[in-house]
Amino acid sequence: MAVFDTPQEAFGALRPACVQLTRAQTMENVARLQAHLAAVSASALQELQEYVLFPLRFALKVPGPKQERLVQSVVQCISSVLAATCVKKQDLLQELFSELCTCLSPPSSSSNPVPLSEELKLAVIQALHTLMHSAYGDVIWSLYQPSALPLLGFAVSLLLGLAEQEKAKQIKISALKCLQVLVLQCDCQEHRHLDEDEAQQCGDLFASFLPGISITLSRVITGDIKQGHKSTVSAIRLFYLIVGLVMADAQLARIAKNKEKLPVEESRISELMVHRGPDWSKSTAEKLSLLLRKMVEFSSVHPHWKVRLELMELVHHLLRNCSQSLVDSFSHLLKALVGLVNDENSEVQSRCKEVLQGIAEQRIVAQNRALADVLSENLHSLATALPRLMNSLDDTGKVSTLSLLLGYLKLLGPKINIVLNSISHLHRLSKALMQVLELDVTDVKIVEDRRCEGVCGPSGSLQHGAQKGRCQKKYFRFFTEEKIFQLLQQVCRVLGYYGNLYLLVDHFMGLYGESGMYRKQAAMVLNELIAGAAGVGVDVLQEREVSLNVDDLKGSIMSILDEYTDQANWYLITSIDTEEISHEHSVQHSGLTARPGGACSSVLLPSPEPHITTRTMNSNIWQICIQLEGVGCFAAVLGKEFRLLLLSALYPVLEKAGDKTLLISETALGTLVDICKACSYDSLQCLINENSDYLVNGISLNLRQLAHQPHASQVLDTMLRHSDASLLPLVEDVIQDVLSALDQSYNNQASTFLRVLHSVMTALVRWFESSCGEEHQQRQTPEWWSGTLSQGQQVVTRQEVEQFFLDYVRQKQIAEGNLPDTGDEEADEVLPLAEPEPNNSDTEGETPLPSHAQLAKDVMERCIHLLSDGNLRVRLKVLDVLELCVTALHPHGNHLLPMAHRVWPALVTRLISDDPLAVLRAFKVLCTLAQKCGDFLRQRFSKDVLPKLTSSLLSQAPASARAGPVYNHTLAFKLQLAVLQGLGSLCEKLDMGESDLNKVADACLIYLSAKQPMKLQEAAQSVFLHLMHVDPDSTWLLLNEVCCPHQYEPPHISLRPVKLSGMGRQRNEFTDNVLLLLEKLQQQESVMQQESVMPQAGTQEASPP
Repeated sequence: MAVFDTPQEAFGALRPACVQLTRAQTMENVARLQAHLAAVSASALQELQEYVLFPLRFALKVPGPKQERLVQSVVQCISSVLAATCVKKQDLLQELFSELCTCLSPPSSSSNPVPLSEELKLAVIQALHTLMHSAYGDVIWSLYQPSALPLLGFAVSLLLGLAEQEKAKQIKISALKCLQVLVLQCDCQEHRHLDEDEAQQCGDLFASFLPGISITLSRVITGDIKQGHKSTVSAIRLFYLIVGLVMADAQLARIAKNKEKLPVEESRISELMVHRGPDWSKSTAEKLSLLLRKMVEFSSVHPHWKVRLELMELVHHLLRNCSQSLVDSFSHLLKALVGLVNDENSEVQSRCKEVLQGIAEQRIVAQNRALADVLSENLHSLATALPRLMNSLDDTGKVSTLSLLLGYLKLLGPKINIVLNSISHLHRLSKALMQVLELDVTDVKIVEDRRCEGVCGPSGSLQHGAQKGRCQKKYFRFFTEEKIFQLLQQVCRVLGYYGNLYLLVDHFMGLYGESGMYRKQAAMVLNELIAGAAGVGVDVLQEREVSLNVDDLKGSIMSILDEYTDQANWYLITSIDTEEISHEHSVQHSGLTARPGGACSSVLLPSPEPHITTRTMNSNIWQICIQLEGVGCFAAVLGKEFRLLLLSALYPVLEKAGDKTLLISETALGTLVDICKACSYDSLQCLINENSDYLVNGISLNLRQLAHQPHASQVLDTMLRHSDASLLPLVEDVIQDVLSALDQSYNNQASTFLRVLHSVMTALVRWFESSCGEEHQQRQTPEWWSGTLSQGQQVVTRQEVEQFFLDYVRQKQIAEGNLPDTGDEEADEVLPLAEPEPNNSDTEGETPLPSHAQLAKDVMERCIHLLSDGNLRVRLKVLDVLELCVTALHPHGNHLLPMAHRVWPALVTRLISDDPLAVLRAFKVLCTLAQKCGDFLRQRFSKDVLPKLTSSLLSQAPASARAGPVYNHTLAFKLQLAVLQGLGSLCEKLDMGESDLNKVADACLIYLSAKQPMKLQEAAQSVFLHLMHVDPDSTWLLLNEVCCPHQYEPPHISLRPVKLSGMGRQRNEFTDNVLLLLEKLQQQESVMQQESVMPQAGTQEASPP
């Protein structure tokens, strides 16, 4: 179809259709006009706008009932004309506006109006929307004059009714968007922004509609969720736009206090206008506060994220424009804003943070005291309810509650001291934190886990312990979610960042000392306050007004450190070990117990042994760990400045690193690592060595006052465990002091001194393990074994036989105690037994012992005397130390063997007639002695110990054979197992004689029974495997007497047939284990034959033909 570009052409084309429609108002005529309009250009149609609109408007004005479809088509045709043209006359705009609104209202004459169709309503709404956009320039302002107020009110009421009552979602959304255009708050870019005067005029006009609009919109927002999120989002947007316009602070500030008098002709209109004076503003704000509260409560939990996102925009818009007029409403608005910081939707989260950031940057709260007061009151109310909420809500509710608390603090920012300076506010907030942070101290495992005191190097164990100590999860009484604890940390850090640090530290230190019930929580809060004050790990919306003084920070840290390391708070009972309890009580001031509330306990009378519960010990452990974490935090905060505090902090932390409780020691290791990083030490070893002078001095002084300072041994233990041999010269004098003190106080402090000596010997063995284990490693090499196995095939000279017997005579003399008084030659000849290096044997007797070996010898001297101590604990510790001494002295055989001779009588007593625990430990020492001293102990072992061991094994065998699975956990079983596991190697190391080997084999044979516990069977097998190396023939014969799997035919008829007791026997309880051992013996013989054949074959190949 041709396009008519000129008005003349367009008029010629449109005139017939317009005339026809004027004569007859039918749908066909409207459709014909609509079709002709499609062929007319926009410029031509603009000239003919009124001409074309006339028949359409006439069709709407014709009296009498009209078909809805006809009205709908006419309205749609008007919309198409308005969409292509601009309305340039005020009268035309008002008339069209009125006529379209009339289409939505039922005739006044009809008593029972028929409801309009949804299609017609939608068409009229869209036509009104198009009309408002087609108004040209200032023409639209004709609708926003006081005289047009009735017409505007008519349209607003119609659209609000559709938005509230219609079920069709599209009509509701279209009505709300049309209302938004009607109040000049359209989202499109076509409309220019209102200037200041225009906004003031609109505000005065729309104030008349504000009650109806706000109430209706609040009902839409809080309506049935089935209406869909789009209607709710549109209603929220319209609400904050119209409220933000009418209640804008800038507009209300320009309103005169009294209403101006208007001319008489405008008096009726003026009655409809609202004067936005102070009284009206206050009254309206109170009513809006009720609506906002209801809307916020509904929208903040709406399931659709776009509704929650639009709620953010509402808060932002109103807070930016109405922070003074709607100040009473911000209690609810800010609660919604802060509560959505941790929304599940990322867009809501990010927008919420942006809004909070914008509020902070614009200093809306900081410059508005009334708003700060609202926030502080909200904070007070929330802090009061916090313990109840944390006890009743689920984890999601707890996160929301704490997010709200944190958000209030962040919004207050530098104004937070308004809250802190109020005794009531600070008391409520601090008590709430104390109750919420209460730890669950019912876990027994925390108390049970003990630190392993084995010989282990610092590498690996330090990092593992430090990492484990850091990641140890705290269990709280009122929550389990880690995110909740992180929010509480942030609350404390924000308080420290913005608040008066001296005030906060003083207040929480008061709570720390007030009651043991609050002590752990107060320590946690203090740690986080310091971190927050230093700006470490704190998330804030705005910078503080005054930066923190480092001297102030250091002063606060020093006061907290002094309180943490006070004896009443540092030396708490963490174990039911009676020795430890006595130590902890000796540390307390006269009667000052280590239970919670220690500082408030009686200091007049020393309390006897208190009833220590698991909860108390668990609580004490956590308190120490929290205080250790605090020390690490303080170090991280101060950096290198913390070096000045090492004199007071390092020694106590090293004490706890040596604590027997695993969690405490690991946490202390983590603290030491933090100190190293903060003070720029390369390693923990470097930290210890560079501060060893004052540490050693402290240890030396405290060892002289063990009754009051029993933990010096733990410091020395930690230093030795995490340093190297370079520390030995520094601590050598301290160790000599310990030995001297031990000589003078065997009865009182032997256990403590032995703990020190155990640490020393453990360190010596670790530091010098290469020299201590050199021979043992050499003896384990394949070459040594092959040489031993092929000894029988080697050619022995006369001189070697003579030397063998000379050595044998000397060994026997030494074993019987006939030691030579003088003469280096005899001593030199003994040395090769313990020292395989002939080059050094000539001068060994003349060379003085190295310092570490001399130290081991001195310690071993004391162990000999203490082996018969009446206290079982002391004897057990002595045996542990003795084993380490033997290992350390191993390379110096001429000194070890005489010491072994001296220790033997007391060791035998422990093996034969002592508590089973001591027997078990003594047997372990015996195995170590045998490994290090060799056949030096053969005759002694055979005479003094072996008969007792074999008789014990034989007597216990029936009981273990009858026992059930519980027997595996008894001490008797552990003793049997230890003897069986060590007896074989003892026989091999001591090169026992045939009669002794037979005794061992007879005693162990019964443990090959299938009735014995599996572990005892395996241990018995290991004995026979060792016996195979010493005397394979006798072992083979013994096993075949029990069970012989083969018949042996004589190689010649003149020889008698071989008859063994095991031949032809039926399968019994010993069969499986005996057959297994015989198979292994056969494999061993095959290996030995191959090794003996290979050298012979090599010799034959090398010989000349």
